[in-house]
Amino acid sequence: MKWMQMYLVGYFIFLAGLFAALWKLGVIERAGTPWTVIGVVIAVGLGVMFSVANSGKKETVEVEKS
Repeated sequence: MKWMQMYLVGYFIFLAGLFAALWKLGVIERAGTPWTVIGVVIAVGLGVMFSVANSGKKETVEVEKS
């Protein structure tokens, strides 16, 4: 598995735990379904952005023209 995939797996496990804690505390019930879905979409988007930003080494590729 690449590091990006491992990061995403860990991030989704974190989100599942956070979602379970908020559900158990009753926060999700008070916020309602639309806001819960919006929050999950934003959290997943942030996870993808962070994993892509932290994946692999950054280097400049030079292409020679013949």
